[in-house]
Amino acid sequence: PDRGTDTVVSRIRLFESTSGVVERVECRSSRPGSTAEHYSADFKVAFPYRGAFVWHVGGEAVISDPNQVLFIRGGEPYRVSGHRPDGFDEMIITPAESILRNLSEAAGFDLERHPLFAARSRRATPVLQRRCAQFLHQAIADDRPTDFELEGALIVVLRDALQLEGPPSVTSPHTRRLIRRGKEFVDGHFTERLRLSDVSGAVGASEAYLTDVFRRFEGISLQRYVTQLRLARALIELPDVTDITVLAFNLGFSSHSHFTAAFR
Repeated sequence: PDRGTDTVVSRIRLFESTSGVVERVECRSSRPGSTAEHYSADFKVAFPYRGAFVWHVGGEAVISDPNQVLFIRGGEPYRVSGHRPDGFDEMIITPAESILRNLSEAAGFDLERHPLFAARSRRATPVLQRRCAQFLHQAIADDRPTDFELEGALIVVLRDALQLEGPPSVTSPHTRRLIRRGKEFVDGHFTERLRLSDVSGAVGASEAYLTDVFRRFEGISLQRYVTQLRLARALIELPDVTDITVLAFNLGFSSHSHFTAAFR
């Protein structure tokens, strides 16, 4: 239990080697609220893969959902809020410092000055989501790969996460709040048959303005962002699914073929 709250956190170590530690964290709560303050002495990279929450760190509120990768800087206190009763799940990697420094330098930055750890988060590409889901499934499988293979896959996931797609976006506080509200709304409704007007009405902005701001800030359209959330959930659910049509409808797709085309 998270002290002083009704939140229960399960933290399971999936893999450990000289390259780092990988854990699966599952958070459940009977009511919305904020967790107690936590502290990480180590740099970490987190991959939310189910649900959404708000990560409060350094005076910032960072929306955390399966379309995001989180970069946790060692030595900073943080807390979590905004998650729904069904909670959230994430995979957290604590890399060995030498590995993380090497990967940061390969991307052209000192670890302490890497812009992603300053930005707190970045959008997860579909390739990165797929590699993350694959690592998670392999780590818990009965026919688990060798530690050597898992260690190699871990390095690839970290390398891809630390690569910048372009210069960091400079946005106003108003724009960041608008994007955050948009993400919060779609995180709670992406399994429904959403319309653009639903999102724009929820955040109090015109459809045209919201679409333009979202594309400039996130690098993809709002519609694509919602589709990527649905596909990220599918990557986690598919190994245990017996009826893909039911999965497609449960994730908000209009048909089996719609889901198959998007997934392909």
